[in-house]
Amino acid sequence: MAQVAALLGMSPMTVYRAIAAGEFPAVRIRGRLIVPAKAIEAIADLAVAEQTVVDASGWAPVQHGSAG
Repeated sequence: MAQVAALLGMSPMTVYRAIAAGEFPAVRIRGRLIVPAKAIEAIADLAVAEQTVVDASGWAPVQHGSAG
């Protein structure tokens, strides 16, 4: 998470909080949060293409209840 935080110019805690609030995309693998490089690239590409600010919360998945 430190790499993502440094890349975005924010603290790791800010990144964790954004993920927990559903405002930033991440994948949980065995309890560890991973921010896919493709997600960062896609958000940056969209911001450049549209020459605007992209709200990362639009990229965060909708939470679904567990099946069963």
